Amino acid sequence: MKQLPCTLEALVVRTDFSADGVWDAVQATLSSPSKDGFLADVALVDDRRYEGLTPDQALELIHPGYRHPLLVLADAVAVASTELPLLVVDLWGERGRHVRVVAAELWSIENNLSGANMDFEEFAGAVDSDDVFRGF
Repeated sequence: MKQLPCTLEALVVRTDFSADGVWDAVQATLSSPSKDGFLADVALVDDRRYEGLTPDQALELIHPGYRHPLLVLADAVAVASTELPLLVVDLWGERGRHVRVVAAELWSIENNLSGANMDFEEFAGAVDSDDVFRGF
């Protein structure tokens, strides 16, 4: 499988191609500011070569120059829910640890981790009973 692109932004990699309309919704949600005007700084990757990519496989494909603290996968679980619970993979703290976050709250994790304001474990500890982060 091809190495993931090296960007300054957090990568959001589409791994499920079963519903183009859902991917459109992911893109629209991520490009819409929060009620306070925040946006996640992301680069979207829409490439069928990454179909079915797992977090472990994704870790092996990260470019050595990629310096962002997280990687995001838009997988089958995200596509199956109207909340779009994306899978966020920790790259700095406990590499490979992951948490789901509704797409509308990705900005919170991305902004705070990239700015070193918070740690991944703070978000992992704030998930709801279904293990999805929906904000503080």
